[in-house]
Amino acid sequence: MTPSTAITFFYYPDLSAVIPFYEQTLGFALVLDQGTARIYRVAPNSYFGIVDGNKGHLRHQPRSAALLTLVVPDVAAWHAKLAEAGVPKLGPLQRGPQIEHFFFEDPAGYAIEVQRFHNPAVAALFA
Repeated sequence: MTPSTAITFFYYPDLSAVIPFYEQTLGFALVLDQGTARIYRVAPNSYFGIVDGNKGHLRHQPRSAALLTLVVPDVAAWHAKLAEAGVPKLGPLQRGPQIEHFFFEDPAGYAIEVQRFHNPAVAALFA
């Protein structure tokens, strides 16, 4: 059995407070608005959803232990875009032996990472 795709969901106490962040600031493309949940296409076969944590299957937690990582070809451009948008808790660009990346948080405190793999063979695994 092989899934056709996967969707990761984050739960929020106030869904309307994070919609502009995902749609305008990050530019995620809305695929489906279910009222209590919104599903975005992040990449051709990659989906992410936000859910009303008062009505969804799970409840919003005050402190998240989840991390959404976006793999991109130009980490510096993403960092500049988010800095220009005034995204709070935007961390510095970091370059390690395997990846170039940075972290930030969405308006409700969920952690998000933007990264690029240095090794072209590894990067090809996620293209």
